[in-house]
Amino acid sequence: MEKRVIELFAGVGGFRVGLEKLNTGWNFVYANQWEPGKKSQYAYDCYVRHFGDSKNITNIDINKVNKSNIPDADLLVGGFPCQDYSVASTNAKGIVGKKGVLWWDIRDTLEAKKPSFVLLENVDRLLSSPGKKQRGRDFGMILYTLNQLGYGVQWRVFNAADYGFPQRRRRVFIFAYRQDTKYYKEISQLAEKNKIHEIFTDKSVYNYSDSLPIKDELNKQKVGSIDGFEDIVDFSDHFSFHFEHTGVLLDKDIYTASYEADYHGENMVLDDIVQDSVDDESLYLDTKDGRLSKFEYLKGSKKIPRTDANGYNYTYSEGGMAFPDPLDRPARTMLTSEHSVNRSTHVIKDKSTGRLRLITPLEAERIQTFPDNWTEGMPNSARYFMMGNALVCDLVSEIGKGIDSIISNEQ
Repeated sequence: MEKRVIELFAGVGGFRVGLEKLNTGWNFVYANQWEPGKKSQYAYDCYVRHFGDSKNITNIDINKVNKSNIPDADLLVGGFPCQDYSVASTNAKGIVGKKGVLWWDIRDTLEAKKPSFVLLENVDRLLSSPGKKQRGRDFGMILYTLNQLGYGVQWRVFNAADYGFPQRRRRVFIFAYRQDTKYYKEISQLAEKNKIHEIFTDKSVYNYSDSLPIKDELNKQKVGSIDGFEDIVDFSDHFSFHFEHTGVLLDKDIYTASYEADYHGENMVLDDIVQDSVDDESLYLDTKDGRLSKFEYLKGSKKIPRTDANGYNYTYSEGGMAFPDPLDRPARTMLTSEHSVNRSTHVIKDKSTGRLRLITPLEAERIQTFPDNWTEGMPNSARYFMMGNALVCDLVSEIGKGIDSIISNEQ
């Protein structure tokens, strides 16, 4: 099997950085990156700058791309936006997404190109979205449509810091595989022997996350099904399920459980990646009037009296945060608002001066395990935004090792 890759919602190329770092023959044949409503396409420009010829790197709305014209591939990857996955039935258009969300472009690409494997990334709340009213519907819709296209699915929520990386970032990775692959057949055989547990924990089984081990004991084990619905609209209207942190969909059966990481390697912390000396005075909190006191308030605990729309009085409470961020721990989850005066923004004590400052764009790249100065050339505000939107590249590398093993077994 060849190792041709399609990358959708490519950003600045985190999936590609992670897989190409393995040097195991991954060949990216197509990528799409487009930021709607933006005159400057910084992410696309960064992608082209690092990966060369833009012939197979498109910068247009993916909804307007003719999916049949995308090159054939063996793996599709992408970190797609988490939105509303519900559908509706209309007389004119048949079944459509209510908000035209981007998941359906992934679905259409899979239908057109039929890659053997799929690796997707999203925020962990996808598993419970849209919340109490119909918990798990959005992730269920993804499983339902992948099943319709002839794929089995595994998923797992990773906290990157649990495996030694310098950021406490929880994201769900979804690995899908066509039902005609050897891997699907092996997983199905385990299920038939009532050995679902081994899919997640047995190191002798080819596993897409084999290099990211978990403890043998699984918790909160549940079973469910995507069967019994008239069509996708009926599914959208009525499906609900409590998905746990890892699981598998085989045919129409759901097996899910929670787990604990079983990592015994080295752990990276902020102190390992922050720069020894930073000359940019704009990053220091004591150079702008009021900024230090604003951060002290935002990071501190507070109780604020409020009144809701119905006139009900209540108290909004918020716990305090470590201030500054401790250098002997991994970074917190980095958001697109990094560098703004915001509760989630990192503030550290500079190693050389002891003064409080924001992290640099280079440090933001290191938190996501990108090569240094990967986003150099765009405005600093854009550099922070790109890293807040990105993924932990080295985590992709570790997952890629498992997919390498799976593909080698397909030959």
